Amino acid sequence: MLWFTVARSWRLPALLLLASLAGPVAGQDAPPPPVENPAAQDPSGAVAEATNDWMAKVDAWFGKRIVEPIGAVLFYNLGSRWETKAPIPAVVVWLALGAVFLTLRMGFINIRAFWHAIRVTKGDYDDKDDEGEVSHFQALASALSATVGLGNIGSVAVAVGIGGPGAIVWMVLCGLFGMTSKFTECTLGQMYRRVLPDGSVSGGPMRYLSDGLKDMRLGPLGVGLAGLFAVLCIGASFGGGCAFQVSQSRLAVNEAIIQYFSVDPQELNSYRWVYGLVMAFLVAVVILGGIRRIAATAEKIVPLMCVVYVLTSAAILVMNYDKIGWAFSEIFRLAFAENSIYGGVLGAAMVGIKRAAFSNEAGVGSAAIAHSAAKTKYPVREGIVALLEPFIDTVLICTMTGLVIVVTGVYADPANQAIIDGNQGAQLTSMAFGSAVSWFPYVLAVAVVLFAYSTMISWSYYGERCATFLFGTAASLPYRILFLGAVFFGAVIDAKNVLDFSDLMILAMAVPNIIGLYLMSNKVKLALDDYWVSYKMGDFKKRA
Repeated sequence: MLWFTVARSWRLPALLLLASLAGPVAGQDAPPPPVENPAAQDPSGAVAEATNDWMAKVDAWFGKRIVEPIGAVLFYNLGSRWETKAPIPAVVVWLALGAVFLTLRMGFINIRAFWHAIRVTKGDYDDKDDEGEVSHFQALASALSATVGLGNIGSVAVAVGIGGPGAIVWMVLCGLFGMTSKFTECTLGQMYRRVLPDGSVSGGPMRYLSDGLKDMRLGPLGVGLAGLFAVLCIGASFGGGCAFQVSQSRLAVNEAIIQYFSVDPQELNSYRWVYGLVMAFLVAVVILGGIRRIAATAEKIVPLMCVVYVLTSAAILVMNYDKIGWAFSEIFRLAFAENSIYGGVLGAAMVGIKRAAFSNEAGVGSAAIAHSAAKTKYPVREGIVALLEPFIDTVLICTMTGLVIVVTGVYADPANQAIIDGNQGAQLTSMAFGSAVSWFPYVLAVAVVLFAYSTMISWSYYGERCATFLFGTAASLPYRILFLGAVFFGAVIDAKNVLDFSDLMILAMAVPNIIGLYLMSNKVKLALDDYWVSYKMGDFKKRA
C-alpha cells in the first residue's frame, strides 16, 4: 500500500526525531551514579549540585533545540502586520475557523443531539454483538481521561493569569463549537477504522486521512497528511500527553509537601527526578495491558476524579458566594473590553481559545483514536457520544477552575506574577484552593495526580497507535520505552518549556486533521442526515 511505502521511507529520520523528543541528545551528561548515603559521602552538597547541573543542561537544550524552532512556525503572529496588542497565533485561528465551519455545516448537531448523546452513553442502544473493543461509555471515559487532565487545572489558571477573567468566556465558546469538531472527527474515525483478526481495532485520523482521501482520489495528499499527523501525535504524546502532566502534577504535589512538612523548596526541587521515576513505574503497570486495561482503568478513575474536583471547587465557590456575582461581571466585562491590561478582546480571545483547544483537543483528532475502538455499527452514533467531551471538559470543569481562580483573586496578586510567567498553573490553582481551606491543596494534589495519571495512560495508547501505523506492530515496545522516558524527563524539564512544547505538538496536529475534516465534511453530513432521520422515525430499538 502507498502509505506503507512512504512510512517505511521515513522510518529512520522519524525514529531519530522521536528519540530526540523523548529525551536528551546522545552525549548529554548522564545523571550522577547513585550513592548509598549522599549526606555522609558528600556533606558539601556536591551531589545535589551535580544533579541540578545535568537537569539544567537537559532543560536548556530542550528549549533551544526543540521548542523555539517549531514555535516560530506554528505560533507565527498573524497580527504582526497590524501591530495588534495581543499575538494572533496562526494555528489557533485555524482551529477556531474549523470549529465554526463544522458547526454550521452539521446544523448545530452539538445542540440537537445533546440529550441523545447522554442516552447512548448510558448504554440505551448498546449491542454486545457489535464489532469493537470497548463500550460507548468506556470509549468516552478513555478519551476524557486524556482531555480531563491538567489542562483543566494548570492551563485554565495560566489563561486567567495571562488573558484575564475574560478568557473564560472564550474558552466556553471554544468548547461549545468544539463539540462539533469532536463529533466530525470521531465519526470519521469509526467510518475508516480497521478491525484486525485478533479483534483489536486500528483507527483515528491517520486512517481516515489516508483511506478517506484515497476514496476521494486524493491518495497522495492523504498519505502525506496521515504521516504528518502520526509523527505529530507521537510528539504530542511525549509532550502534552505525558511530560506536561508530570511537570504540573509535580508542582501541585510539591506545594502540598512544602506546606505540610515545611521542606525547603530548593532542596525538594533537586529531587524532582524521583517523582519522575515513580510516575514512570506507575504508568508502565497499566500501558503494558493495551486499550482494554486502559479503558478499564479510565472508567474507574475518570468519574472519581471529576466528582472530587468538582465538589471541592463547588465548596470553594459556596464559601465565596458573595463574590460570584462580581466574578461573572468581571468575566463578561473583560471578555469584551476594548482596552485592558490583558490586551483587550483579542488578548482574552486568543488566550482563551488556545488554552481551551489544549484542554479539550477538539479538532486535534486524538479522541478519534479512542472512539474508533467503540462497539457500534453506526459511526455517527459514536460521534454523537464524543461531542459530550468538550462540554464536560471545557464548559463544566474548566469553568469551575476559572471561577475558583477569579473569586479567590490569586490571579491578580502581584506576588504570584512569577508563577504565571513560568506557566506553573497547577501551583496557582493550589494556592487558590489553599486560600479557602488550609487542607484543600492536599485534595487538589490527589486530584492532580489522578488527572495526570489517567491522561498519560490514554495518550500512551494514542501515540502507540500512530507508531504502529508508521512502523508496524514491532514499534509498540520501543514506543512504550520512549514514552516512559518522556514521563521521567517531564519531571526534570522546566515547566514553561514543557507547556510550550505541549502546545506546539498538540495544536500542530490540527493542521493535517482539519484539512481532512474540511474535505470529508460532506461525507459526514450525509451519514448524519441518514442517521437522524432513522432516529426520529424510531428505527433504533433501545436495549431492554
